[in-house]
Amino acid sequence: VGGMTPGSYSGLATNVFQEGIRIPAVKIYQEGKVNSAMLSIIKSNMRLPEHRIGDLQAMIGTCKTAEQRLQQLIAKYGLAALLDCVTANLDRCEARMREKIQELPNGEYVHEDYLEYYDDGLFDPVLMRLSLTIDDDQVIANFAGSSDQVPGVVNSSLAVAAAGVFVALKSTLDPGGAVNEGVFRPITLRAPEGSIVNVRSDAPAGAHGEVRKRAVSVALGCLSQIVPELVSGDLCGTSFPNSIGGIGGVRKRPYVYYEVPAGGNGGFQEADGSSAFVNVDFGNIRSIHTAEHLESEMPLLVERTFLRTDSGGSGAHRGGLGMQREIRLLEREATYSVLSDRAVVPPFGVLGGGHGAPVGISVERDGKLTALDIPGKATGKKIRRGDVVVMQSAGGGGYGDPLSRDAGLVLNDVRAGYISVQGARDDYGVILSDELVLDDQATRKLRKKRETAATQILVRADERDAYDGIRGRHRILRLHPDLAADLSLTDGQLVEAAGKHPTPLRAWIRVENGQASDAIGLDEFACAVLGVNPGDHIQIRALPTLVRPGYEFTQ
Repeated sequence: VGGMTPGSYSGLATNVFQEGIRIPAVKIYQEGKVNSAMLSIIKSNMRLPEHRIGDLQAMIGTCKTAEQRLQQLIAKYGLAALLDCVTANLDRCEARMREKIQELPNGEYVHEDYLEYYDDGLFDPVLMRLSLTIDDDQVIANFAGSSDQVPGVVNSSLAVAAAGVFVALKSTLDPGGAVNEGVFRPITLRAPEGSIVNVRSDAPAGAHGEVRKRAVSVALGCLSQIVPELVSGDLCGTSFPNSIGGIGGVRKRPYVYYEVPAGGNGGFQEADGSSAFVNVDFGNIRSIHTAEHLESEMPLLVERTFLRTDSGGSGAHRGGLGMQREIRLLEREATYSVLSDRAVVPPFGVLGGGHGAPVGISVERDGKLTALDIPGKATGKKIRRGDVVVMQSAGGGGYGDPLSRDAGLVLNDVRAGYISVQGARDDYGVILSDELVLDDQATRKLRKKRETAATQILVRADERDAYDGIRGRHRILRLHPDLAADLSLTDGQLVEAAGKHPTPLRAWIRVENGQASDAIGLDEFACAVLGVNPGDHIQIRALPTLVRPGYEFTQ
């Protein structure tokens, strides 16, 4: 739809006007006649107008077909009968959803997560908070406490955030039922205006897909406290739209390569998560283009496409793997843009499951691989002939304790290339020989050692402001220098805390004097997320990332 980059997705847009032509509610057809002036304006703002007008004509064709089918139904049954059936169907689906909700215990359940925003090159994550209240047969989803909107691509309308909550609720509680307006009726959405989930019109909102994904994440976090047997580990957590634009191909005309490489789904109670498979909120969209189609239409060569080893979160049931796709440019030059999330803060596991691998993007030139300046985000980055864009989608979070996974399944995963020998040892406590033979005795010994090695940290109440940031907000965990040293944690390090609830709490370490040397302070909201009270104990583990709040990204 136009905008500052081919494909319209810009990872570094700062206002909505950079994201494409804005089309208000105007008629394309007036009394059966096409509004040619409006179409002319739209076509003049698009790089491939013949393709987009073809899409639009297809949509109009479906509307005309729907109109014909409705007229046929009315002619056969009458308008009154048709409307009565529609009403009955919506009411039936509403009642079914209310029955599912009423099976849940009443109460308020909370969770929080982040979207990755950069303020003038400095990492400044924004906070998404959700309070999910179950009140008999209805749900109230309240995003109060989420970050104010920012001049970056981490904002969306309330409709998009609502869709994320709905997807999590529907797929968890009633995946087999119909989807229509009636199913939405038991769900009430609330969010502060001018926040990242209820944006005003001036801020960019092109990353609405990322915001929807994070709304799914926080809703899953809340639901895991209610029905842990029905949820999964976090999904890959990003739409991951990539685009390459230029002039070339067989017809020497403008082209736009656009793709959303599929990531992993979370592991769940019955099985491992699906690998390189579109998440539930994507419907049946095609996310992996065939190499033959790309190479015949554009000056691109698909070098490789494969599953990323060790990208699925470890667990009793492993998270699904992400994929790696490598695209080589065959023409003189082009521009590359990407808008993704989960490049710094990875998808989480539940019930002790490990995190999925984050998004990774780099460009190979003359044999040298260089990561993007801003992880997961680029706008119009110039690439030249022979460059290879390497896109790595995120994996899904794991489900359950990795040490409880059958060692034989771990061995099978190693033989299949899903897990490395090192990953089997580090993440699952499984020892394999160079010939990929299971050392059962050594495995049992290592797993027993791991089970008793986890450090328990005392929780104390601390109602000081638990957040920091420039325009964004991220949680900080204050640690006494001695306690930080005991835990091998450093200032600014990303960690996750694990308590009694299935889903972890993410935060960044702040090492400072004046703290208790034998305890960690948590506010009421953090305790609610973790299901703990002052006097209880939690565990903390570091998450691998090179990016820290307030610092520019460095290799």
